[in-house]
Amino acid sequence: MRLISTLAAASAALALAGCGQGGDANKQAAGAPGGEGAAGGGGGSTDQVWVAGSSTVFPFATRVSEQVSRTTGGTAAKVESLGTGGGIKLFCGGVGTSYPDVATASRPMKKSEWDACQQAGVTEIVELKIGYDGIVVANARNGANYNLSTEHLYKALAAEVPSGQGFAPNAAKTWRDVDPSLPADRIQVYGPPPTSGTRDAFSELAMEAGAQAIPALKALKGSDENAFKQRAHTVRSDGAWIDSGENDNAIIQTLEKTPGSVGVFGFSFLQNNLDKVKPAAIGGVQPSLAAISDGSYPLSRSLYIYVKKANMAAKPALQPYVTAFVSDAAAGRGGYLLERGLIPLPDAERKAQQAAAQGLTSMAAPAK
Repeated sequence: MRLISTLAAASAALALAGCGQGGDANKQAAGAPGGEGAAGGGGGSTDQVWVAGSSTVFPFATRVSEQVSRTTGGTAAKVESLGTGGGIKLFCGGVGTSYPDVATASRPMKKSEWDACQQAGVTEIVELKIGYDGIVVANARNGANYNLSTEHLYKALAAEVPSGQGFAPNAAKTWRDVDPSLPADRIQVYGPPPTSGTRDAFSELAMEAGAQAIPALKALKGSDENAFKQRAHTVRSDGAWIDSGENDNAIIQTLEKTPGSVGVFGFSFLQNNLDKVKPAAIGGVQPSLAAISDGSYPLSRSLYIYVKKANMAAKPALQPYVTAFVSDAAAGRGGYLLERGLIPLPDAERKAQQAAAQGLTSMAAPAK
């Protein structure tokens, strides 16, 4: 099985305006004292667990918070959707109640983020893989059917594409311009912003893979990998790609209201909105629990939580929350997170994560 690194509705659905910029309004919080709290506004009471990060992991983290509160009678954890990058940045700000206890992520922590944590005194971090998810490319149910390759995605969305002996601005206006077999709809894709782990994973799994299918870019990767990544990761700014904030439900709403548009978001949101949207096949494979779990779906990824070990003593509720997140009852086959779209780890791997959660094994510095 190829494990690739790279949900019920969030607490508020935001309508995308104009070109779909979400702004600060896309931040979500759940479980704060007295109801929903403002994102980034502090950890609530000093003993309340504070969780921040990925919009993809947000529904899972919220569900665990609800379950732990019901079983222990304690205060529900405060859970915020800030994007993977935003959550980790806040998490790495320091130790104590002014900073999150847990960061959620739809990609592994980067070396630069780990370094920032170390410099701020966050020196003991526990990394736990909680399961798998897939990135889907979808459109409204009454729209065209798409069977895309990663090469199609690169050619449609890259800011510049090979031309002659160099590169030129991407001039494709419709999907049919990319490949005659594709629908004639204009290229208008609503997707996550650069702070999102979903965006990072899409850049790696879709854009890089698609670029490598083109001889000129494959040669560039061999000679200058940094230049290759710059080419592969830079998306169009002419309206073909639209950064749409951290609220995947807002993207789904936009697809319903904007004929011919396409969205990029997590598989778990697809599962809960199949009455509204439908997925494209990628490389001939439809996204499904089985295809993501066995790695045959090309846009599969792993999901993580990062725990601040230094906060364990000050917050007795933190250990039960972390333990519950990787438990069989939550993340196992048939667990309650499966209902929200989490794809479980194999049994042996989940047992290893449970042992790490109990032993609070600190992670080593990431390789990159």
